[in-house]
Amino acid sequence: MMNVINIVFGIVLVLWGAGKLTDGATSIAARMKISPMIIGLTVVAMGTSMPEFFVSFVSALKGTSDLAVGNVVGSNIFNAMIIVGTAALVTPMTISKTTVKKDIPFAVLASAMLVLLGIDGNISRIDAALLMAVFITFMVYTVHSARKEKDSGSGEGIKEMSVWRATAFFMLGLACLIVGSNLFVNGATAVASLLGVSEAVIGLTIVAGGTSLPELATSVVAARKGQCAIAMGNVIGSNVFNILMILGITGIIKPMSISGITWLDLTVMLLSVVLLWLFSFTKYTVARWEGALLITLFVGYMTWLVMHAV
Repeated sequence: MMNVINIVFGIVLVLWGAGKLTDGATSIAARMKISPMIIGLTVVAMGTSMPEFFVSFVSALKGTSDLAVGNVVGSNIFNAMIIVGTAALVTPMTISKTTVKKDIPFAVLASAMLVLLGIDGNISRIDAALLMAVFITFMVYTVHSARKEKDSGSGEGIKEMSVWRATAFFMLGLACLIVGSNLFVNGATAVASLLGVSEAVIGLTIVAGGTSLPELATSVVAARKGQCAIAMGNVIGSNVFNILMILGITGIIKPMSISGITWLDLTVMLLSVVLLWLFSFTKYTVARWEGALLITLFVGYMTWLVMHAV
């Protein structure tokens, strides 16, 4: 019962903290007149990826590498299939040509890199350094794009607050993420042990779904408000951050063994973002039927995973 309480309380703290951190960060970004797509790709994506970062980082430090990597792989599958699928059901997702031709390919590249680097069942410090190098390249490119795409309307729908208050929200959210992720990892690891389920499966399902809730809430709300750029930018940016930044930083500090993550898991992760990319080419829109197909495929994968976990 205490483990369950730790999981529930931990995820509440993580989600609440991510919300405060994102509110503070987006408020500052909006004051700088940064375009909605860039805010989605960077600030919002970073804020909503913080649960994954802290959960994976703490997991790796505690020696549960499968949980750490499973969280990232599962979150990226959840992002590309459930979040985009749900947002598309709410309203068809209009995607800019720049996103289709430049931003989504970065997410495909990051996924392909993880598949290739994971062939030997380990993420070494050299592997992690390579991921970080590509992440820095992505950020330099994105910041360069931000300078050329400043948009005075980018602050629409974003909470306005003073710089001091925004900073306070950011720091408070960060503290909640640290405490909440520790509680969540401890509880999830204990439950996995009691149920006899592998850390990899727990990471791919429960932990990944829990830490992806901020992305789901952010993208669906943005889609309902007609802010498809922020919704899609959040998903793409989060997938890039999850692989390149999270596994990059974590792997440099603590090399990881990923023996529990199967080829099927990595393949589904790669195919999910490739499928999203292909859908984006059709009139630069993810239609409702395409969103429904993404959700159906996710349910099929989860069903297979759960059936083989028992």
